Amino acid sequence: MAMKKRSVAVVLLLAAFQVAAQNAPVHVLASNGIKAVIDELKPQAERAIGRPLAIEFDTSSSVKRRIDGGAAFDVAILTSDVIGDLAKAGKIGAGTRTEIARCGIGIGVRAGAAKPDIRTMEALKKTFLAAKSIVYAQDGASKTYILAMFERLGIADVMKAKTVLEQGSVQSNARVAEGSAGMVLTLVSEILPAKGIDLVGPLPTEVQHYVDFAEGIAANSKNIDAGKRLTEFFSSPAVASTLKAKGMVSP
Repeated sequence: MAMKKRSVAVVLLLAAFQVAAQNAPVHVLASNGIKAVIDELKPQAERAIGRPLAIEFDTSSSVKRRIDGGAAFDVAILTSDVIGDLAKAGKIGAGTRTEIARCGIGIGVRAGAAKPDIRTMEALKKTFLAAKSIVYAQDGASKTYILAMFERLGIADVMKAKTVLEQGSVQSNARVAEGSAGMVLTLVSEILPAKGIDLVGPLPTEVQHYVDFAEGIAANSKNIDAGKRLTEFFSSPAVASTLKAKGMVSP
């Protein structure tokens, strides 16, 4: 009888562990650039995979440093180049990379402020020269292209004196919202949801650059099936309208 009770206890304990595993959150590390989309779609995503999501946001480069340092995760949603690097390093499982969105660079100003003209290259140059200060993320995906734009406009040296660098788009937007910087340059998807910021518009075609985003499942994840379902959800046509509303487009 005692052995039978122990056997029943073991079965119940194993069942409890199984239920707990099935309800455990799927750990996602994601880029600030796609935060607005993920925040909007989180309830739908959780229903689609049947599991809660535990999501942490930061710049893609910061997330990469964490993962390189051994940080645990199940799914990463970052810029495509970073996902590619992580896949090469064996941090992302082979064949799990999926492209999900792309986004252009824009300019934002303090809410209610007059919106400068940025429709043409000449107008954009005049706007930058007239600006008292600008801010962008020192480790953001846009930085390389912003610097290249200033070089093309022939104002790189002038803009150095006007530039404030911040850690990530959240702090960059906050600078403009509080009035300590005149305008923010970052992805459109990071400007639209920011409180106290109005989107002026995307950069002109001549200097525009689109940053691609992809997702991948951790090579050592214990939630592979849930990760696959999450990947399928974020790459499905069902997310297209939300991507558009948040300033992004499907790849």
